Amino acid sequence: MKVITASKITKTVADLCITSNQVLRSDVLKALQNLCKSEKNARARRILEAIIANAGMAKSELLAICQDTGFPIVFLELGQDVRISGDLNQAVQRGIESGYKKGSLRDSIVKDPLERGKPGFNPGIMHVDITRGNKLKITVLPKGFGCENKSQMKMFLPTAKLAQIKEFIIDAVKAAGPDACPPYVVGVGIGGTADYAAFLAKKALLRKLRTRSSKLEKDLLSRVNKLNIGPMGLGGSATCLAVNIETYPTHIAGLAVAVNISCHALRSATAIL
Repeated sequence: MKVITASKITKTVADLCITSNQVLRSDVLKALQNLCKSEKNARARRILEAIIANAGMAKSELLAICQDTGFPIVFLELGQDVRISGDLNQAVQRGIESGYKKGSLRDSIVKDPLERGKPGFNPGIMHVDITRGNKLKITVLPKGFGCENKSQMKMFLPTAKLAQIKEFIIDAVKAAGPDACPPYVVGVGIGGTADYAAFLAKKALLRKLRTRSSKLEKDLLSRVNKLNIGPMGLGGSATCLAVNIETYPTHIAGLAVAVNISCHALRSATAIL
């Protein structure tokens, strides 16, 4: 049995909050660079160059990639042979607050969603999966709300055709238009229940881009990039970096489909304890 202290978790979460907000994921950066090389629209290419330069400056100057430093979502893969010494939830929430303060990241969380009030640094959202082994994998995904606000979810009939599901996903991207800062990464969750499909759509954003693209993902990516939304919505072929789809078994009477879009600053960082 491996023992991991709450203080170790707090420090790790704090570090990941800072890193994820300052250092753009290497796979995302590579995808942006590849799009920049292939983009034929001169204005779109200049925007992509500016996005890439911004990411480089954020990393070198230890600054946030975007002024919206997101709603921190923490994914934990907890080995069943690990024992946490202390309060796990408290350790994570303290880590979020510590990291956001230390990194001079924006306080964007209101405690009461209706009354609003003065924003603070936490709480974030925590998802826990129990896995085999004696490791604890921690991933922090700061989700900006310009793109989070464009999330969509639909309960299809079980008889729905694939073409209908494709149209729903494409229409979700069309509706996002320029408002969610393209080029996008589109996360899609299919199956399970309404809440689980939404979770899968967000979890899909953690997958490295184009590591195992299916025929459906490739088809959707091609169609999205023909919408001429382009970088920051000003036209061009570089509308989407990738479409990542996660699926799960579902009930015979329904079919849940959720779309969670990320802006070009898809930020996440991972550590294993």
